[in-house]
Amino acid sequence: MTERLDEHHIKVHWTGGKSGRVVVEGREEIKTGIPSGSDGSVQHYTPEELFVAAGTVCFMNSFVYFTKKMHIEFKSFEAESVGFLEQVDRSFEVTRIHTKTRLVIAAGGQTKKFERALELGAKYCFIANSMKCPTTHEHEIIVED
Repeated sequence: MTERLDEHHIKVHWTGGKSGRVVVEGREEIKTGIPSGSDGSVQHYTPEELFVAAGTVCFMNSFVYFTKKMHIEFKSFEAESVGFLEQVDRSFEVTRIHTKTRLVIAAGGQTKKFERALELGAKYCFIANSMKCPTTHEHEIIVED
């Protein structure tokens, strides 16, 4: 058993068709749905988008945590993730997620520390560690004066 247990209470309300809204008490709701019609247009967030976003946000938060622990500061961080939804047998699964990170840091020779913080952020992202699919990362570190 674990020492720490956090509970996260989520409510989902059906709003018609295959749409709904996600409610977390005290927060702005998230409208959800699936592509409508044959044109594939989406008005709201799909479950697969939220799944990929959860992993990407967790990676970012983990990275920021490690930069604080290492006492290093960065100028900007952007991560772009692609989740691959594929048919597996009779169902669909997100089979993998690939994240590309663009990190801007100041000159000063701390590139190796930032590489380590990115590596640790990926390793200790608890959302990605809870996912069935593999997650991969590639990083670009830009040094500015």
